[in-house]
Amino acid sequence: LSYVFVSLYCVLVVLIDLYHFGFMSLSSAQADFAPYFYDNGPYSHNGNLALFSLSEDTPVGTQIYCLNGTDPEGQEVRYGLSFDPGSKEYFRVDPQTGNITLVEKLDREKQDSIDVLVSITDGRSKVVERVTIFVMDANDEKPEFQNMPAFIDVLETTEPGSSIYKVEAVDRDTGSGGSITYYLQSTLFTIDRHSGVLRIKSGGMLDYEKTKTHFVTVIAKDGGGNFNGKEQFLSSSATLTINVIDAQDTPPSFIGTPYFGYVYEVSVPGSEIFTVIAKDGDVGNPNPIRYSFDDGDDGVFSINKTSGCITLLTLPIYLKREIFNIKVRASEVSPIVVIRVVDLNNNPPTFYGENGPQNMFELTMYEHPPEGEILRGLKITVNDSDQGANAKFNLRLIGPGSMLRVVPQTVLNEAQVTILVEDSAAMDYEKHHFLTYKLLAVEIDTPERFSATADIIIHLLDTNDNAPKFSSDYYIARIPENSPGGSNVVSVTATDPDSGPWGEVKYSVYGSGADLFLIQPASGIIYTQPWASLDAEVRSKYNFYVKAEDAEGKYSLAEVFVTVLDLNDHPPAFNDNFLEKTMVIGAPVKIEAVDDDAEVPNNVIEYAIMKAEPDNNIFDINADTGEIMLKSYIKSMAIIQNITKQRDFTWSLVVQARDRGQPSFSTTAVVKIDITEATQLKGGPLGSFLMQGRNKPLQILGILAGVISLMVIVTVIISTATFMRNKKSNRILPNRRVRRRPRKQHTWNLKNPFKAPENAGEKFRVEEEEREPEVIVENINHNNNVVRNWPPPPCAPSLPPPPPPYIPGQRQWAIPTSSSTVAPKPKKKPVITRQDSVNKALVSELKMRLEQKRMLEHR
Repeated sequence: LSYVFVSLYCVLVVLIDLYHFGFMSLSSAQADFAPYFYDNGPYSHNGNLALFSLSEDTPVGTQIYCLNGTDPEGQEVRYGLSFDPGSKEYFRVDPQTGNITLVEKLDREKQDSIDVLVSITDGRSKVVERVTIFVMDANDEKPEFQNMPAFIDVLETTEPGSSIYKVEAVDRDTGSGGSITYYLQSTLFTIDRHSGVLRIKSGGMLDYEKTKTHFVTVIAKDGGGNFNGKEQFLSSSATLTINVIDAQDTPPSFIGTPYFGYVYEVSVPGSEIFTVIAKDGDVGNPNPIRYSFDDGDDGVFSINKTSGCITLLTLPIYLKREIFNIKVRASEVSPIVVIRVVDLNNNPPTFYGENGPQNMFELTMYEHPPEGEILRGLKITVNDSDQGANAKFNLRLIGPGSMLRVVPQTVLNEAQVTILVEDSAAMDYEKHHFLTYKLLAVEIDTPERFSATADIIIHLLDTNDNAPKFSSDYYIARIPENSPGGSNVVSVTATDPDSGPWGEVKYSVYGSGADLFLIQPASGIIYTQPWASLDAEVRSKYNFYVKAEDAEGKYSLAEVFVTVLDLNDHPPAFNDNFLEKTMVIGAPVKIEAVDDDAEVPNNVIEYAIMKAEPDNNIFDINADTGEIMLKSYIKSMAIIQNITKQRDFTWSLVVQARDRGQPSFSTTAVVKIDITEATQLKGGPLGSFLMQGRNKPLQILGILAGVISLMVIVTVIISTATFMRNKKSNRILPNRRVRRRPRKQHTWNLKNPFKAPENAGEKFRVEEEEREPEVIVENINHNNNVVRNWPPPPCAPSLPPPPPPYIPGQRQWAIPTSSSTVAPKPKKKPVITRQDSVNKALVSELKMRLEQKRMLEHR
């Protein structure tokens, strides 16, 4: 049993060590925090690349940025940079320095923003962030005409100052580089520099009859901008062909005048006398001619209105005159002209406030308003004075994220503008003290695409929407056990991004492990109580919680683990300064000292023999286990006598136990060792075991008691099973003769266990008795138990009488045996088996010998 208890104790110690090792490993693993980037603001060139912008004319190979971050544990960090699959890779990063270099040419007109994945790693943890790099414009695009070159027709009667065409050009640059001014050189035409409307100069007239076509060169020039460090202006030119359309400003004229016609006496009514011909003086677009008589026809002639043919209406004899002077009128047929008034798109959308046109609106509000809430402090109206499709436009809100939404999105002529909260969480005072948006109105279906913008500035007010947050979920501290009261243990830090009193943090500690510790409420420094006395041998681990709380009671928690570091303040100690041991040649004896320190190497003990009398050269000691043994060449008592020249086999050793701490402590003890020679029992391993354990009688008794108990339990189980089986059987078998051989009866002869065996293989010997004659048995009972005509069983044998004083020699004990049937309900008596009797006899012999040895020593 002692061996069992010792084994269980060892297993428990190993499990506790593994638990502490696993706990420390877990704490170490938890203490490894991921690296992070510095956030140095949107205009910094050193940080995590957030909100970084880059001009599109930046030369390839330029170092544009430097990634910068750190690891909380101080490990070396490396940087990485990657792009989404299929995206063009514009940049490359040096993993050690974080320097980012431009490797591809930028073009804002093709891609005005680039998404990049930047990463930082300390070899164990990796952090990846997605950032957007904005490509800024440079003046690298020329204006491009949208409707040039062109051919237009203009009526020659168009009034001076009239608009005859609108030139349109687009520059894809932004800012001044995207604004366009129009120019042309002409004595007859002029152009509006901003709108591109082409007009006839005041005082100028078109004349189809003089010039039928005019060629005008129009120049579009941008407002200039920076490109490669220099101011640059770009322009384009195109030709406009103006065809002058003839107008009805010249009357008809007769061809071949004067005209002479003749009437003959034989002419009959209806005869053609003459045909007049007139043409419109506006040969470019002549009108049809209508003919009529003004005077002199006397009613005897007629004229075809369209062909001008004059015919006779009566017989010549009725003519009253010989000569008729007829006046013919040729007139143009004036066409019917339908005039429709067409609206020109000459008014852009305009934003209005309470006091008229306004292009900037401001509002102050608290952060995190409810989603869907209307920004009631903004009173905005938008209007376009044109009509129809020219007054239809879209509204858009441009700004950070998608926090706000504008309603309506499409307007015809005029509307009240409403702005709603779309993302309440993003409207965070800690991220943005103010928000700037642009409200944009852009025409939809007009070639001019007039637009207007208004700035909306929202000032956010802070609320207590954040709880304090610790820099770590766990804090691990170590403090020596001899630290005086009031010693600093660890400093914790929590931050609250709120402003004013809401951002002030107050610290406190609580929990079962916090009794020995205090914390400064403002600084977060944890220190021991003034009266605290730490002792690693009493308690080496403390854990408790630290609380960070703001003015309104919002708080967060972190856990603190404190390890009391063991110091070497206990020397090793033996159970007794004088130890007595009996050593059998070939077997070691063990001494043990205990060090009350809590940790290695302070409690690791090394053993050494400082002195041995009467001879200093026959013992060795295991420095780690404390086992003392004879040197390997000493195999018998005779060798010891030859070495020491003495018959006394009792040695006194001064043994030192020293720990491995700094400084090291040691202690000594005197060990008295009585050397004997091993005597092997007949019975093999059992005898050897008893001899080896003769110095530990309680251990032997415990093991023997366990074996006896196990045998009793097995016997009871077998007897109970046999009884139950016989009880359940109810068959009546016919009488028959059964010839059964008797069981073997053994006589146990026990040799003297302390006499040297004749040979090494001699064991306990069992001598068989003569076999009994066969017994004829009849009358088999219903339980199939054989009834034998044997005498009643004797009582269980008792222990042998106390042995006489030890006399070397052989002594043999005969252990009687008995045989009997098992009764259905046996009386409850202690069951003593043959083996139990032998074991008890051996134990008694061992006790007797120990007593004799002690008596001889006292003499």
